[in-house]
Amino acid sequence: MPSPAKLDIALLLYPGCMPAGLFAAADLLAAAALRTGARGWRVHWVGLERGPVACAHGVTLPALAALDAERWDALLLPGFWAWAPDQLARGLDARRPLQQALRSLGRKVPLWTWCTGVGIAAAAGRLDGEAATGTWWMAPLLAQAHPGVDWQWQQAVVSGRSVATASGVHGHLSILGQQLQERISPEAWRDVQHLMVLPRPPPAASVFDVLQTLHSADPLLWRLRRLVESLPAADTTLDVLAEALACAPRTLSRKVGEVAGMPVGRYVRLVKLHQAAEHMRHNGRSAAQVSEALGFADESGFRRSFKAMTGMTPLQYVRRYRA
Repeated sequence: MPSPAKLDIALLLYPGCMPAGLFAAADLLAAAALRTGARGWRVHWVGLERGPVACAHGVTLPALAALDAERWDALLLPGFWAWAPDQLARGLDARRPLQQALRSLGRKVPLWTWCTGVGIAAAAGRLDGEAATGTWWMAPLLAQAHPGVDWQWQQAVVSGRSVATASGVHGHLSILGQQLQERISPEAWRDVQHLMVLPRPPPAASVFDVLQTLHSADPLLWRLRRLVESLPAADTTLDVLAEALACAPRTLSRKVGEVAGMPVGRYVRLVKLHQAAEHMRHNGRSAAQVSEALGFADESGFRRSFKAMTGMTPLQYVRRYRA
């Protein structure tokens, strides 16, 4: 998998932004470029205009270039300091010029953002008609203010062609992990990940722990997981999945067995039930609501599968692991 010869990433500074994620992203991109020999990969510190930018915590950093849609292959938008919906609302209101600048870019430049940066992207209209995620406590405000967004709060990261969003202050790691896996070899990514990336907090129940390591073990397995999460549970048959992944059912079964060490049917159930578990933990939805939302054939079948996989009923699971 050859890396692109040229990749210009803009790290966007604005007043009050939290730049730690931008520094970490710059380090991660530099490590990937070094590992793959991609000499044309560059990061650029940009602002609405050139000059010093007063960031969070008394840190001032120089924007060495003005925001210019013609130059960047992607734009990284960090969040600002907030921890409650009312603070998020005030912070968004104070950053209307930034929202207008992002709106004027259109969708020519892919936007990668996380944490409260997701709120800025939504207010700028960049998430309209797109699937997106964000940090759980922002859900009530953003879901009400931006109903045109396909909010998927149970997901840690959601990526499309023109926008990628992630939850948490370390969401840049999830976004860059996905983006780099599409640009460098699996071996190179494993090396970079081993040295540079902090592990994501483990799932609640230990039965789901295996997904933490398996998702990055093989590109096909990662694509399969994303596909299973996007489809109704009733449609995740071997034939449907194999056709979507452009391989024979027998090939898919063999590869999943080799990499995951389990039958493809069990892996698919594990992914879908983990998705359901995250819905119930973070969104407060009932088993009936989750069963319907994720396309399980019937609620009683969902309950039986969930208990067989986790050893708990959905209600017991939520009471034990509610976020």
